Amino acid sequence: MSEQSSVGDSAATQTLSAAQSRVYWDRRHATTGALASGGNIGFDEPTNAMLYAVRAARLVTALGPGTDPGAGRRVLDAGCGKGYYTRLLAEFGHRVDGIDTSAHAIGECRALAGPRQSYHVSALTDWSPPYLYDAIVSIDVLYHLMDDAEWEASIRHLATLVRLGGRIGLVDHDRDEDRVWRDYQKTRSNGRYREVLESCGFAVIGFIRNDFTDDPSGMHLAVRVS
Repeated sequence: MSEQSSVGDSAATQTLSAAQSRVYWDRRHATTGALASGGNIGFDEPTNAMLYAVRAARLVTALGPGTDPGAGRRVLDAGCGKGYYTRLLAEFGHRVDGIDTSAHAIGECRALAGPRQSYHVSALTDWSPPYLYDAIVSIDVLYHLMDDAEWEASIRHLATLVRLGGRIGLVDHDRDEDRVWRDYQKTRSNGRYREVLESCGFAVIGFIRNDFTDDPSGMHLAVRVS
């Protein structure tokens, strides 16, 4: 969930570089509670728990129910943080890889890892598995990439990792314009997501809103058609 409510004048916001952002998130994962570190830092743990529960239901809507592990369905949690959704997707019956730039977060993920889970320290643009995915989700990650070129390159690279007929779900705001909210948060418009996804051979299915309090976030959902 975005944390846009406490920002000031977006035009005056000086944003973090990619290196500074990675330091910020590794420190945040090391010093903040299990849910708030990847959720809304302004919420207490019970409120974040409710947010995560809503998000879990939206994942079922976006990707469908789990499947038998022998069916070979693979999912990537791109920017997994401490692995809450990675573990949940594994419980749904998927085989899931989780990647994140935070070594601290990945260390916690590996300590809690169960069957059908694999974790790696990697940026979105660097991940190169030896297989394609049936589905990729990136939850509360892309609007923390402040550089537009890195944001677009990340989507394009993730798109190459989805099999024909596979799905991609990317969380951002349901908005018609770009906006910088904080030094570590920039949301992009629906139109920009559609343009990049369609140029990568995807058909946009729609936008699944969280509908949690006044949160404008949700998931851009698309299927690879070419």
